[in-house]
Amino acid sequence: MENKKVLIIDDEQAVLNFLYVLLVQSGKFESETLRDSTLAYEKLKNNNYDLILLDMDMPDVTGLDILNYIQKNDIDVETIVLTGVEDVELAVSAMKAGAYDYLKKPVDNELMLLTMERALERKSMRQEIEVLKTAGSWKSLKNKEAFEGIMTQNPRMIQIFKFVEKIAPTNTSVLIMGESGTGKELVARAIHKAGARKDKKFIAVNAGAFAKELFASEFFGHIKGAFSGAHTNKKGFLNEADNGTLFLDEIGELPLEQQVKLLRVLQNGEFFPVGSTRPMRTDIRLLAATNKNLWEEMERGSFRKDLFYRLNMNTVSLPPLREREGDIPLLTGYFLQTACRQHGKNIKKVSSEVLTLLESHSFPGNVRELANIINSAVVMEQEQTLTKKSLPVEFLNIVEKLENKPTKENKPDNNNSTLLSLEDMEKRHIEKVLESTDGNRTYASKTLGISRATLISKIKKYGL
Repeated sequence: MENKKVLIIDDEQAVLNFLYVLLVQSGKFESETLRDSTLAYEKLKNNNYDLILLDMDMPDVTGLDILNYIQKNDIDVETIVLTGVEDVELAVSAMKAGAYDYLKKPVDNELMLLTMERALERKSMRQEIEVLKTAGSWKSLKNKEAFEGIMTQNPRMIQIFKFVEKIAPTNTSVLIMGESGTGKELVARAIHKAGARKDKKFIAVNAGAFAKELFASEFFGHIKGAFSGAHTNKKGFLNEADNGTLFLDEIGELPLEQQVKLLRVLQNGEFFPVGSTRPMRTDIRLLAATNKNLWEEMERGSFRKDLFYRLNMNTVSLPPLREREGDIPLLTGYFLQTACRQHGKNIKKVSSEVLTLLESHSFPGNVRELANIINSAVVMEQEQTLTKKSLPVEFLNIVEKLENKPTKENKPDNNNSTLLSLEDMEKRHIEKVLESTDGNRTYASKTLGISRATLISKIKKYGL
């Protein structure tokens, strides 16, 4: 196997000599030393190194300066920080800036070599994830960069991406459907990035986040004196997104009176700010998303058919995480890396027991729920392997309850389960999560991957 390239940066020649000899004797590394840290940026420009051993306390250009340069320029290299003083705040800053580990001088030889090997393992894992996007099914995509932030190796998801690439260059509205936490906004951003408006604004609005009486003012804007407290004119989201893309999430929550106004925008590009009798014009591409069954909403009369057919010119349906075979281990590794970087942790791998538990879970909150679980576990874990004891209690409660065999009273009717509507399924999921968390709405909302306010709204809706 080819030796890994290591750059040692330190302003003390004795330290450079010692580390260079240590690495040569190990027979695993091709080493280079640098005493003048002002030359580090030039050295790193070519991005030829696998690992850097970096002194923190140097004149002119410090170790933290170099870490920030690496992070800012997205240089794919692992860094182990060396320092002569034990400074907790400095260690945290270094880890947040991307350092793999923080070692105090004089370092133990075996510990140094072991830490280097583990750092390089993390780099290999990161590269394996990137390989997914340059080979196999990802290779057929023409705009891979548009799907930044979406991790998958599932063939069904790749087919969806291919469809997205076909509709992105058009100017038509798109309806994105899927459960909460499946990545609807990420797909909307991909459509924008792969489209003709990619250099214009992308404005994301959650229709369910505003009180009914506030939505019109925020969405359409208002004029001075339109209502009490309107002391100046205010631009709405339609103004902000002019010539760009407007992503309207949870469109199923939009009140009927606002649906009529939105339809007018889609038909002729006109709208009235609150309090104004003069129409304004806007040129937007509308992308809408929902976790509701809009066909059922139309039957109830709570969603307009004419608006639905305007939005439904192209539809993207995202599968839930439980149906994305192979993606849970992939996403778990990705979220582990992200959380370790964020919290300054040095967790190398996930135990097989944890992976088994994760793969047995139905994930009603989908990808967002998995990300929250891993983030919480990383905060709690004190070892270098993510173990069951660090998983959130509410998650373990759910898994343990689902593992119990159903009694005759609660055994599901397999003959009728496929006939449940999306809303009935959602209601059952929420009931199970609330039961497993003993009614704690904060824990339940985190598990479901939705806000506490949205959960309370659904509890009222379903009469739970």
